[in-house]
Amino acid sequence: MGECGAAGHGIVSRIVITGASGQYGRLATDKLIARGRAADLILITRTPEKLADRAAQGCAVRYGDFDKPETLADAVAGAETMLLISGTRVGARVVQHKAAIDAAAANGVRHIVYTSFVNVDAANPAIVTIDHRETEALIKASGMAWTMLRDAHYADAMILNAGPGFIASGIWQTSTAGGREAMVWREDCVDCAVAVLTTPGHANMAYAITGPNRETFGEVVAMMNAILGSAIRLVETDDAGMYAMFDAMGIPREPVDDQSVGGIPWNSDDMVSFERAIREGHLDMCTDDVARLTGRKARSVQDLIEAHAAMLKSHVPG
Repeated sequence: MGECGAAGHGIVSRIVITGASGQYGRLATDKLIARGRAADLILITRTPEKLADRAAQGCAVRYGDFDKPETLADAVAGAETMLLISGTRVGARVVQHKAAIDAAAANGVRHIVYTSFVNVDAANPAIVTIDHRETEALIKASGMAWTMLRDAHYADAMILNAGPGFIASGIWQTSTAGGREAMVWREDCVDCAVAVLTTPGHANMAYAITGPNRETFGEVVAMMNAILGSAIRLVETDDAGMYAMFDAMGIPREPVDDQSVGGIPWNSDDMVSFERAIREGHLDMCTDDVARLTGRKARSVQDLIEAHAAMLKSHVPG
């Protein structure tokens, strides 16, 4: 993990990006266009109208649906590399990913770059790891070259999505019991993907994309309060308490496509198992792979809070 010296494919000619209208896909596309690669991009989406701007920028926009495998062969045609951005339906993604992998393998794609998750070991109780572990196995069995970008927990999710609610209520409820993780900026993950897509030497490599610091949620709360002038209290509970909180918020236990409740686009089975994984130490790891891939250090949680301080302060009561 983290070794960058293996031989691999050189810079590819055409890159197909799945889920190109999502946050990760849009940011990756922006960065590749900025490198002059618009004409080399094939963007797959269930809703091509959302990417009309990309067509105007010179990208090929194609309809493709993970749930309709018959749509994917034409969608991937002509690409040599696929950026397979994992789907959003946690617990139900393996069938979707398999459709994309099969289409890629059958239609000339030679290399899959996959957005996986840090520590997909079977002992990790976070249910997200099941999808990622099985998808990685399918990719490795496909005969194509592969690169696994094992992204840590997005700091954006906790600070920018959930953070305003914590600030307004004054409570950050958790069952992590002081467990540590090195949360990472989504943009740093995207920068790593762009580096892999545009430089040689990454075939059959796995990278753990983490932030620079292993921190507890208590330490993150202290940072937020110091920077924002907020008065968030960390409240420890257990898994049952977390489910009760999410149930009261109207967040579904199982995933629902395109649903967001109070700015939170997840489901509680996912989040509660995630908290358990932190509590049990499965996410307690930190690497320098962002620096190895991008040439600069990963940005910190504190950096993210400071970068979005104005928005976050607007949620401070009074």
